[in-house]
Amino acid sequence: MPPQPLRHPAQPRRHLPKKSPMKDPVQVKLAPLPNLIFASRWLQLPLYLGLILAQAVYVFHFWVELVHLIEAAFGNQAALAKLVTSIGYKSDLPVTALNETIIMLVVLALIDVVMISNLLIMVIVGGYETFVSRLRLEDHPDQPEWLSHVNASVLKVKLATAIIGISSIHLLKTFINADNYTEKVLLWQTTIHVVFLLSALAIALTDRLMTPPPAKDGAAH
Repeated sequence: MPPQPLRHPAQPRRHLPKKSPMKDPVQVKLAPLPNLIFASRWLQLPLYLGLILAQAVYVFHFWVELVHLIEAAFGNQAALAKLVTSIGYKSDLPVTALNETIIMLVVLALIDVVMISNLLIMVIVGGYETFVSRLRLEDHPDQPEWLSHVNASVLKVKLATAIIGISSIHLLKTFINADNYTEKVLLWQTTIHVVFLLSALAIALTDRLMTPPPAKDGAAH
């Protein structure tokens, strides 16, 4: 018979120190009053759901205006009249067909709707992530780039920037259709836009002063 392989004696098991169980952040128990106060953040949920409905209204309005523009391009006088009324365009001559000014004003109005919709998404997603609950989108391929580092200060700066963009579109629409506005209206709209710019700069500067700059690599300790 072939020789049997030698068996090594079993090594004694090492008794490792038991690790203290980690507490799951979700399972942390709060006292009744702090739990009630912390749970009150869910009162904001109906607000964000309402903003989603408002965005649906904007989507519907966008497609109504786009359909009117396409119909007016094919000579539909009823659609053309609705476009002229919606953009506030006035002319000494009767408007019987699309012209460059009307098309530009309608396109700017559509861009305005898109920018307001982007603002709504920023408020809904960023506000819910910051003030209500985590969305847990770390592994989602469509996670917004700005959502990974969003907080209350970053959200304020982004909202101010979006408002400036919307104000710029409104001001451009006013200048294109300046013949139908008084000098007082033009002056006030320009002043309000400048105030928006200064407010955004003040918010960004305040956020930079309150947030310490990151430490540079290789700095002396």
